[in-house]
Amino acid sequence: MINEVVSYLIRTSIRLVSLIIVSFILCLIPAATHASSALPVGASDTVTTAPVIVVGFVGGFVKHDDMVHGPVQLAARLNQSYPSGVYVEVLENHRGQQALADIVRFVHAGRNGTPSPEEKHNARVILYGHSWGASEAITVARELEQEGIPVLLTVQVDSISKPGQNDKVIPANVSEAANFYQLDGLLHGEPQIRAADPARTHIIGNFRFTYKTQPIDCQQYPWYDRAFMKPHTEIECDPKVWTQVESLIRSHLPPQH
Repeated sequence: MINEVVSYLIRTSIRLVSLIIVSFILCLIPAATHASSALPVGASDTVTTAPVIVVGFVGGFVKHDDMVHGPVQLAARLNQSYPSGVYVEVLENHRGQQALADIVRFVHAGRNGTPSPEEKHNARVILYGHSWGASEAITVARELEQEGIPVLLTVQVDSISKPGQNDKVIPANVSEAANFYQLDGLLHGEPQIRAADPARTHIIGNFRFTYKTQPIDCQQYPWYDRAFMKPHTEIECDPKVWTQVESLIRSHLPPQH
């Protein structure tokens, strides 16, 4: 499982290096050569990369600023690593509509109203979450599909579907999706996500974790979580899981300076 994620990240890195090499070669071509390019009339020769918005959702009744929990810790690390060019927020799983409004406003350069077709096309959105938060991430992705806004990546950690939600089928506006889960407890995640349109969405993988022989120490979590939802809690406090989630997200972020 870890090898599959590592292999994916290596392939992504190779693609990024290839793009950098091609860009460097193009910079060496004389300006006259670009005169016959296929850019539309009036289009700029300067290609800019839109900033990225990363939205995470915590599970259960967890507060968005409770640093005990994996989604909150990940958001804090990303905010520290990317003081500009990447906007990161984490929300409670019942605040999907706020997330949707924040994303639409972000895509529209911080303005109220409807983004232009070009702004929607250039949108760079990443969604992740744990438990009910993972289900909410897919619901927000589906609502963004209705808005015509693409999503770069969704990551679900032990996704528990909320009533009226479908966390199994990834909407076609999502480019890539990954799913981490366990099946040992009474409360366990969705084991198999699939693409609504496999031609448009790449399922990176459904990665199973088990803690029967190697339990995780989650002493910082409330006693009732550890008593009644032990495996569900273990996958959330497993640093190996969040290291992989973070690596997947960072593979879609701009280079650090």
